[in-house]
Amino acid sequence: MFSEVKFPVPWGHLAAKAWGPPEGHPVLCLHGWLDNANTFDRLIPLLPKDHHYVAMDFSGHGLSSHRPAGSPYHFLDYVSDVRRVAAALQWRRFTLMGHSMGGAVAGMFCFLYPEMVDKLILLENLGFLLAPEDTEAWLKSKRMVIDRLLSLEARQQAPKARSPEAALQRLLEANRHLTAEGGAILLQRGATETPAGLVYNRDMRVRTQSRESLTMEQCVKLLQKIQDRVLIVLARDGLLVPHKLESKNHFVIALREAFERTLKEHIQLVEVPGSHFVHMNEPEVVSGIISNFLAAHNTRARL
Repeated sequence: MFSEVKFPVPWGHLAAKAWGPPEGHPVLCLHGWLDNANTFDRLIPLLPKDHHYVAMDFSGHGLSSHRPAGSPYHFLDYVSDVRRVAAALQWRRFTLMGHSMGGAVAGMFCFLYPEMVDKLILLENLGFLLAPEDTEAWLKSKRMVIDRLLSLEARQQAPKARSPEAALQRLLEANRHLTAEGGAILLQRGATETPAGLVYNRDMRVRTQSRESLTMEQCVKLLQKIQDRVLIVLARDGLLVPHKLESKNHFVIALREAFERTLKEHIQLVEVPGSHFVHMNEPEVVSGIISNFLAAHNTRARL
């Protein structure tokens, strides 16, 4: 059983769902890009019952309010969403668990507020967004953010309504790692029924988000700021298997080595069978690993 929660923000509210006793150890769960809090629906019931889990919808996703008209979505906006929710919950120190983009948000939050995080769990993410190595590619990506935003505003298209079957099919086509069951779970929170059909809840502007990308050198320096224990779970058929990444291969290998070299015994890196959504498609594959990590005493000394 879970309960729905809303946290007021200046532009509306941030929505979330909560499981477990309020007095339990707090765990804040962060979903991936274009997903929503339901991504944890099948995993959290398998985790320790004495923890209090809150899975939030980032602004512009799920049941959370869209940002004001004219506002783009910056990566740091999602990090500030986390800080707002933590403040509303009055959590001074808690565990962060993030999937995909949520892992990058969790990583950045750890670097900015290391004193607030006791453990970090990254599912199919290494905690960083890679900056293009070519300057022209970096400039092009920034220009594209502005151009796409202005193009969306100029078109002012109403959200497209689809039949439930078509809405699910579109979601599965865009997410080849999702099963039909997982897609249906995401749609429960990710779409609203209208007389014309289902309309996706997400703000179209989230597709234009400006990323907070980092160089390899910056990543290594930031790792030294982490005060918590880290669990990284990568799926063998996911998005971060080095030999399948081609251009990013050297980055992922170097970053994994940097994690292990810097955090040493305080990091646990596990590869499991499954795809990018393994935590949702086959939660039993990762639930035991995560449960043991949550239950373990945190021995890492605070810096």
